[in-house]
Amino acid sequence: MKPFAILTLLATAAALASCQSSPREVGGAPPARQAAGVEGSWTDPNGIVSTFAGGTFSTRTTDSNQLLASGNYVKLSPTLVEINMTSLVRNTQSKVNCALVTQSQLNCTTDAGAQFSLARRG
Repeated sequence: MKPFAILTLLATAAALASCQSSPREVGGAPPARQAAGVEGSWTDPNGIVSTFAGGTFSTRTTDSNQLLASGNYVKLSPTLVEINMTSLVRNTQSKVNCALVTQSQLNCTTDAGAQFSLARRG
């Protein structure tokens, strides 16, 4: 698979999830609980941001916020997600399966066999 296609798939997968912890409130309130699963924003090693929200995802560049890919995802279990996405750059559709190995790491495999990891943005 070409590096650009892998980057696009990574960016798309990263767009599928994101979660941030809220800072401790004044007055000693406990910190907000981190969202479970893949909901929220994730980044790949190249800084591409993928967001998962309510069954939809998107992948965008960090510099210009350009949409690279979009689609939807289905939670197969609390730790497994299947993403169906369309690359707007290459005008192709693909499927990506991701496993939440920790609350901050998502390991993904494309239908073409390429593997990549995403890190939760915090």
